[in-house]
Amino acid sequence: MRRTAEQVAAEVVEEMTRRYTAHVPLIDGADEVVRRLAGRWPLGLASSSPTRLIAAALAATGLTDAFRTTLSTEETERGKPAPDVYLTVARHLGVDPARCVAVEDSSNGVRSAAAARMTVVAVPHGSYPLDPDAERLVALVLGSIGELTPEVVDRLG
Repeated sequence: MRRTAEQVAAEVVEEMTRRYTAHVPLIDGADEVVRRLAGRWPLGLASSSPTRLIAAALAATGLTDAFRTTLSTEETERGKPAPDVYLTVARHLGVDPARCVAVEDSSNGVRSAAAARMTVVAVPHGSYPLDPDAERLVALVLGSIGELTPEVVDRLG
């Protein structure tokens, strides 16, 4: 039986959602960083992941309440690198995008947040370094998520 691309994508999301109930592959320390920052500022999540996967990951890690709003690019007209998802999250938070700090790990994510006029902190994955054009858009590149502290965000202004 031949399946469409949409059917395959739905099956993958279903399987990932199932797996996330057992174990979410978090970057070490990321949950503590999120909780620390959420204690200081309202947080929004702007992701290219499917909505169901975002909800499953947040529920499995106990981080659902850490984010005031979450949004998938599935719910916007254009995906990253367009700024749509970041602009919508900022609007839902009631904050001028220029007063937001976005944390990204990918070149397209950096491009998206920068296009929304946000200050961008990059924490690139070791296997996927930022493209040179994206790296020029960031205010700060960190070697690990554990380096992201409220004091670092404060210094970004």
